[in-house]
Amino acid sequence: MAKVKKPLLFAISLIPIAVVAGIFIGFYLLDTYSDDIIAEMIAEFGSTDIIVAIGTIQTVVYALFCGFFGYILADKIGLWKPIQFEKKKLVSTLVISVPAGILLSLDYWIFGSVIDGVQSADAVGLTVIGVIASVLYGGIIEELMLRLLFMSLIALIIWKLFFKKYEKEHIPAKVFVIANFIAAFSFAAGHIPATIGIFGTLTPLILLRCFLLNGVGGLIFGRLYRKYGIVYAMTSHAVFHIVIKLIWVVFTAEFNQ
Repeated sequence: MAKVKKPLLFAISLIPIAVVAGIFIGFYLLDTYSDDIIAEMIAEFGSTDIIVAIGTIQTVVYALFCGFFGYILADKIGLWKPIQFEKKKLVSTLVISVPAGILLSLDYWIFGSVIDGVQSADAVGLTVIGVIASVLYGGIIEELMLRLLFMSLIALIIWKLFFKKYEKEHIPAKVFVIANFIAAFSFAAGHIPATIGIFGTLTPLILLRCFLLNGVGGLIFGRLYRKYGIVYAMTSHAVFHIVIKLIWVVFTAEFNQ
């Protein structure tokens, strides 16, 4: 019982955040879906309120499952660190995350100049609902799934299969590096269906954009998770979204005047 108490308390503490994240991501997705898709969903579930409620319940389940089992896996491989902020670590996180967010914000202009639909797709999230959804769902729920659970699981498997002679405290760094790459680019690959849905096709350039935008960030979050703990990966992910959207709001508004 003692072994599951801390993971359980951690998972339960995530419920309020998951509820808010689920509500906002639900309304955000409804804003992005076409009228035909929304009509089909209403016909199936009854109303948009029920759709959002179902999505919220799913988000809470994700948070509980990933929080509980992710904690256990992270602790088994030495990746679990206390949920607290330290000034030096926080500054390092921001020093990495803010410039990276600025760099990725250039998607609007770089890929947007050569791929039809990029700028309109980027602009969809520039609402209060979109920003909150991306910060809470992307910054917290996705990090629970991709870093705390998935990256930890991959690292555990690699350790047990190829490096089991090492104790937990001495697991080779390459185990976590490989796990980070697998988690980051699995996350990027998971965006391929949505990318096809947005652009209606999948060209080499569109595929490159998909992996750059989603894979590069994932590598940074995974590095911070391994070095400082999951709370810094969450912070970095949230900062990415805030910086990118702030730049788009400021500069696209200026350019469109």
